[in-house]
Amino acid sequence: MSRTEHVELAVLCLVYQEETYLLQDRVKEDWKGFTLPGGHVEPGESVVHAVVREMKEETGLTILNPKLCGVKQFPIKEGRYVVFLFKTDQYEGTLRSSEEGTMHWVTKEEMVHLDLVDDFDQLLQVMQDERLNEFQYVIEDDMWKAVLQ
Repeated sequence: MSRTEHVELAVLCLVYQEETYLLQDRVKEDWKGFTLPGGHVEPGESVVHAVVREMKEETGLTILNPKLCGVKQFPIKEGRYVVFLFKTDQYEGTLRSSEEGTMHWVTKEEMVHLDLVDDFDQLLQVMQDERLNEFQYVIEDDMWKAVLQ
């Protein structure tokens, strides 16, 4: 049995100011809605460099001291998709939007009125609960099930 598999790597980052979060109103049809900005890790690129680069590209901000706070993963046809989850409250620069979507500072109270991506609540829970490290989708009886651990 082979111990290797095809893996796609990505990053997401929660940029926050106390109880306010930086969210992207994502325009792409896959995973459409309000979510965290991020993107793919390029071949040979470190995940830390990838999150700094992606945040600059999508938000205009240079994030400082991003902290790894979890992993999200799910099966794809060719293998597995792994997303490294980061957070920071340190950044510099001027906020701007990109072709990926419009950036918004949003309070926790405002989030209940937004069209959030389907798994946003679980994603945020893993990133903020120090007892959790992983958000994994597993397929059981042809249904996707979220497992937080």
